[in-house]
Amino acid sequence: MAKKKNEIWEWTKALIIAVILAAVIRYFLFAPIVVDGLSMMPTLHDQDRMIVNKIGYTLGNPDRFDIIVFHAPEEKDYIKRVIGLPGDRIEYKDDTLYVNGKAYDEPYLDEYKDQAMDGPLTEPFTLKDTPVGQETVPEGTLFVMGDNRRFSKDSRHIGAVPLEEVLGQTNMVYWPIEDFRMVD
Repeated sequence: MAKKKNEIWEWTKALIIAVILAAVIRYFLFAPIVVDGLSMMPTLHDQDRMIVNKIGYTLGNPDRFDIIVFHAPEEKDYIKRVIGLPGDRIEYKDDTLYVNGKAYDEPYLDEYKDQAMDGPLTEPFTLKDTPVGQETVPEGTLFVMGDNRRFSKDSRHIGAVPLEEVLGQTNMVYWPIEDFRMVD
């Protein structure tokens, strides 16, 4: 009888440890997220399931063109691409990104640029034309945009994203299984 009680206690301890470990991993290290909408097309598709790396930015800061997940003002999480870092001057003209006066290629937009026959994929703007309302990306914030520029609610509409609202970086689609891939 004592042996059976001991075995039940051992299984209970193992289950409790497993649940605590899973909660720690999910809350502090990695979490799943589902892409909701078309704002990151063609890079990400609606209902793609991804893993958010929550520890990467505790050790460093986001880089330009990282795909991040952050808490948006609408009380939901958004997935967007980092375009501007603190202190950057951002401008779009002739469908080209300029950061601090230097033109940048955005190869992830090539597919949509080829399809856009009725004008530019990204309408011209400067940071002053957005809710950021100043010449440069404010300290402690990021300027983010969706890859589907015509249909993305991003920093052009919601303003700069505070770094403390960033959950982490995501670059791996794990579901649907046939679409398993790393994204840039």
